[in-house]
Amino acid sequence: MSFVGATINVRGLVQGVGFRYWCHRKAQEFPIVGYVANLPDGSVEVVAEGDRGVVEDFIKILRVGPTYADISDLKITWYEKPRGYDKFFIAHKG
Repeated sequence: MSFVGATINVRGLVQGVGFRYWCHRKAQEFPIVGYVANLPDGSVEVVAEGDRGVVEDFIKILRVGPTYADISDLKITWYEKPRGYDKFFIAHKG
């Protein structure tokens, strides 16, 4: 297994369209851990950790998003040291 982590900033129409809940449901289909959270600037932050191929596949579905979302950009920052998550959850930043 080739571990990788990614912090993904998702921009566009991503708040108020069920993006976090959709992302959480989709994450359950993958063996990944991390979180999804709305940010004050209107974007959504997703942190995903797991096998490199699995995280890359998860990012591919983030580019599409749920029905009412309109994804304009993804900014991905990769890292290689686990942050200690044991599940994928919806976080509340504030």
